[in-house]
Order: sequence, then structure tokens, then C-alpha cells
Amino acid sequence: MNGRCLLNHKTFQRKISQFNQIRFNAVCCQSPKVLFFGTDNFSLPSLQKLHQNNVDIGVVTSFKNPANCVRKYCEHENLALYQWPITPKLCASYELGVVVSFGHLIPVHIINAFSSGIINVHASLLPRWRGAAPIIYAIMNGDRKTGVSIMNIQPHHFDIGDILAQREMAIGADIHMPELHSSLAQLGAELLLDTVNNVRERIAKATPQDGALATYAPKITSRITEIEWPEQNSMEIYARYRALYGFKCLTTSFLDKQVQLLNVRKPKSQAQLNLPRFLLPSHFVFHRGLKSLIIGCAQGTAIEVTQMRIEGKKPMSALDFNNGFLKQAVSRQFKQNTNAAYC
Repeated sequence: MNGRCLLNHKTFQRKISQFNQIRFNAVCCQSPKVLFFGTDNFSLPSLQKLHQNNVDIGVVTSFKNPANCVRKYCEHENLALYQWPITPKLCASYELGVVVSFGHLIPVHIINAFSSGIINVHASLLPRWRGAAPIIYAIMNGDRKTGVSIMNIQPHHFDIGDILAQREMAIGADIHMPELHSSLAQLGAELLLDTVNNVRERIAKATPQDGALATYAPKITSRITEIEWPEQNSMEIYARYRALYGFKCLTTSFLDKQVQLLNVRKPKSQAQLNLPRFLLPSHFVFHRGLKSLIIGCAQGTAIEVTQMRIEGKKPMSALDFNNGFLKQAVSRQFKQNTNAAYC
């Protein structure tokens, strides 16, 4: 073999080797086939992120809600769509299950049907705020940071599995729940894509949660909307208002009717408000300069309310409330709500 032929042979062998390495990397790094479980606008960004990045995906959702945005997206994009509940036979066609804000406990026979298991995107830094309402509880309790966690799903219990990945996000001092909800949905989508693309490595390096550090964020009921004026200071009430914003209203009672506080402003001290007298918790005055109600709270603090709704009435401004109710009222004091189910 002459030198020229030897050189061509070596070049050919090198190109074959490079081609095989590219094929090997493509196979090793190829995303698994995913069966996605989701139902709402927290789920949707994760579904879109996987689909737009060419992950082979099928989707399981509930067909009960006609406004289900996940179902609408699947129908528009012609994605494989399945109605919950499903059978293990369906799961056998997929390698990995992905759950994002699904709302159903996944049974053991479905978890075991996936060769790589099933993972979940949760809107907190687990083990903090396990449960159905982590975003609400994070704001309500004054947390300065939150984030998203991706964990393995374990049978019989929510949010206890090993952590595959986490990413933090600061909670702004005045942020309202819908804004944080949207930001975390996007953050979760980005982290999910990275996790799915590296799922074998993430599973191998998953770390157990420390159950001793767990806190809980159970499903929200109307009870949580009730203001307890003698026990809650203005910052606590303002935090609860921001946490429930767009979902439920803070409630109290006046003249034996429930009152929903629709617009609550960041509190000032009673001295800053230049009040004519100190307000005891649940007592209030109408502030003409601010056109708002100033309501006394615990620890000598006060909250400002500019809009409300009395049971059986349309929403009204604090000025309308003052003109329509306060001038003939004997008492200027809110009481603990007696009809929590109204909100």
C-alpha cells in the first residue's frame, strides 16, 4: 500500500470513528418517550416546553372540565391524548411518566408500569410545603424564597419522593399569587426539560428528602379567608391577601353580613396615617384623604382597604361603603365572619 492510500485509509477510519461516536452520543442522550399527566395552567408551560423541544410525548388529562387548557393544546397540536384513569398497558408504550399539577394520586400499578419510573414537578423547595397549595402558603407565611422541585413519585403519599433537581426563586415583598404562580410554572418547565434530557443521570444521583424538615400546604378551604383581627397584624393580613389574590377573598363580618375585602393596600403605621385616635383591632374609620377604610389590626398596626363587597351586594368602593352604610351604623367594628362558605 503506498503512502497516499495509507493516508486515505486512516482518514476513512477516523471519519467512521467520528460517525460512530456521534451515533453513540445521540442514542445515549436521546430523550425518553414521555407520558405527561397534567390538567391546568401550571401544567401547560411544561407540556409546551417538552413538545416544542421534540420530546416524544403523549398526554393524560381529565375530560371533566371543558375549559381544560392542556386538553385544548393537545387537540390543537394533534398530540396523543388519553382520558384519566388509564391502564398499565398504555404506560408500557412509554419510558417515563411526568406529572405536573395533576391533582390525582397515581396508583402503584401505574407507577410500576414505566421503566424509568414517574417524576413530578412541585412548586416549592421540598420538603418545605408538601401538599396542594405550596405557592399560597409560601407567600402567606412570608417566605423570602421558593422554587421548584422535581422528584420521584412514591406510591400512597404526595410529595415524599427523592429529589432529582431543584431551582430557587426569590419571592418579592409585594408579589401576588398569580404572578408567582406564572413565574414558577415557567421555571418548572425549564427544569423539567433539563431533567428529562438527563433523566438517567438525575435518577442515579437523586437525594432523599429530610422528613424532619417537612412543612405542609393542604388544600385551601374558605376557613383560611377569615380574618382574626385580634390575632393577625397588618403585614400578616396583607400577606394572606396577596397569597389568595385571584383565588379567594379575605372575609370578615359587618352587621351580621359577610364582607369580602377586594382591594387591600400595603399597610402603614397608624402614626403615618395620621389618625385622630388609636384603632383597636377590628375597629375602623373612613380616611377621606385616602378614600379608604383604615382597619385596626393586632400589635397596634392597621390595614387599608379601598374596595369591598357586602353579602348580597355588588362590589363597592370604600367611599360608597362609608356613604351607604356607616352614616347610619351604630358600630364601626368588623366581627369574625359567621358565613365563611359565602366566599
